[in-house]
Amino acid sequence: MAMEGLQSWISEHKLTSIGTVWASAIGASLAYNSWTKSPLKPSLRLIHARMHAQALTLAVLSGAAACHYYEKRVAEKGETAN
Repeated sequence: MAMEGLQSWISEHKLTSIGTVWASAIGASLAYNSWTKSPLKPSLRLIHARMHAQALTLAVLSGAAACHYYEKRVAEKGETAN
């Protein structure tokens, strides 16, 4: 039951969910690079964190588009069956 609630919330708040994933990815990447004693300058760490976050965000956007397409198809099939 909790998973259905989470799915419905994400479905209703797609952009908020994507923004949260992006911000979390930036934070996680920066934290990882800080703990691993990377020889990179802080500016390069930030650039890499942004690139990692963008890649993850593109994957999440693709998943959101697929979910939207699936929901639309299911709704259309439900209308034609009635």
